[in-house]
Amino acid sequence: MNYLATVFPKAGRRRLPVSRDQAMLLMAAFNEIMLGLDTLLAHGLNNTILLREWIPIVFGPTAGILLLVAGLIALRNRKTAAWLATAVFLASIIVGVLGAYFHFVRGVLPTAPMGARVTLNLLVWAPPFLAPFAFAGIGVLGISAAWQELPTGSGLLQLPFNRTVQMPYSKTRAYFFLVSLGTLVALVSSALDHARQPWENPWLWLPLIVGVFATAVSAGMGALNRKLTPEDVTIYITAMVLLILVGAVGAYFHIQADLTSQSTIVPERFLRGAPFMSPLLFSNMGIVGLLALLSPEES
Repeated sequence: MNYLATVFPKAGRRRLPVSRDQAMLLMAAFNEIMLGLDTLLAHGLNNTILLREWIPIVFGPTAGILLLVAGLIALRNRKTAAWLATAVFLASIIVGVLGAYFHFVRGVLPTAPMGARVTLNLLVWAPPFLAPFAFAGIGVLGISAAWQELPTGSGLLQLPFNRTVQMPYSKTRAYFFLVSLGTLVALVSSALDHARQPWENPWLWLPLIVGVFATAVSAGMGALNRKLTPEDVTIYITAMVLLILVGAVGAYFHIQADLTSQSTIVPERFLRGAPFMSPLLFSNMGIVGLLALLSPEES
């Protein structure tokens, strides 16, 4: 069912060139490429990039290209494309978990007394340990999109060799839960990043408030084991649109902070200043959340 049509009837009469799962896979490919670029900017802060730091930089664009190739293969052989996409997404999960580990250990003092080895202040000023989980999140989202659900809404995924796996809920509900989890990661990352600044600035509270709201709403949508009402969908769409707006506003403020007083662009300030791409994670989750409302039917 196209839930967007319950609020916007015209959306149900327009046929999109791609299915919902294909749209999710395209988003995953785009995000892999952008994560590679974002990681290059972040790891370039020290002017020397370690060998292990090249892994996500190279992996991101490579994964994105492979996923686009898988999309072309899917036009003739979906199962082969699903296998290729699944391999890429599993690798993305591994890259994300390893990256989170490397970031986390940078915020740990192994020789400090017990109770002082891991503190909130250390995690605030250490490399963002949640950031690499973006790769893992894309991996989980992509695997969910790669395998077809038949019958639609049953939660029964069709695997190779005539095998199936029964999820505890439908793919649509799974998408809602993933949107909630991704928004929560963006929320916590934003809070840790903004904790370096005084909270007197009211704009710093905007992603916190909207993030909590969107996390709760999307989790609630996933938890509802009934047909969604137009009111449910309206509240959810509102939350997703707010996420998109918060991401755009946050990127604007970060860019403004990186510019000089004469609005001159100094590349060094963009590398070492406010990360201008980070707020766009909110917008990204808002777009993914809206895609989850599309019809799960495939032609």
